[in-house]
Amino acid sequence: MTGTTVGDVMTLGVHSVRKSTPIADITRILAGRGISAVPVVDHDRDVVGVVSEADLLLKQAEGASVVRAAEDVMTAPAVTVEADKPLQEAARLMVGHRVKRLPVVDRYGKLSGIVSRADLVRALVRTDADIRGEVDQDLLVLIRRPSRGQVRAQVTDGIVTLTGTVERRSQSVLLDALIRRVAGVVDVIDRVEYTWDDEANRPAG
Repeated sequence: MTGTTVGDVMTLGVHSVRKSTPIADITRILAGRGISAVPVVDHDRDVVGVVSEADLLLKQAEGASVVRAAEDVMTAPAVTVEADKPLQEAARLMVGHRVKRLPVVDRYGKLSGIVSRADLVRALVRTDADIRGEVDQDLLVLIRRPSRGQVRAQVTDGIVTLTGTVERRSQSVLLDALIRRVAGVVDVIDRVEYTWDDEANRPAG
């Protein structure tokens, strides 16, 4: 599947701080780089928290007397997303946790970059031709041999209509699920037929 992942749209070379970084340094970083949050990492670059403008303002509003370093204001544990996840996963996390950006980590949990709402919006604004091109590439990968079927895709206003035939029902189910992961796809109308229902006798659960 060649669907767009978080790693494809994230910002690299993201600035990070340590738990001991002074608040004054953090405010200079936020103001100087025009960003609203910065990840907090340990010596192994594991993400341990996030300091945002909102965190700083909240502590100020509360009149906190001891606010010296990142560890005094950071939100922890940090909500992160892995670089190989689809954009929909990042969007779900942002909405669910009401955050504007997410630190991006590799499979070992190390900081790789950062992804913002704006990054997701830019990636999702795609033409039907762009979507069709990516869907066609996926179909070539998923159905390599004529014996496995012939499937065609039509895209209108982000809605993908799949027609044709495949050998097994499970292939049709897989196609539908994977095409939905393509960035910019609004919905999938599945009109693919199959010659063998290989899921008919599959045990439930």
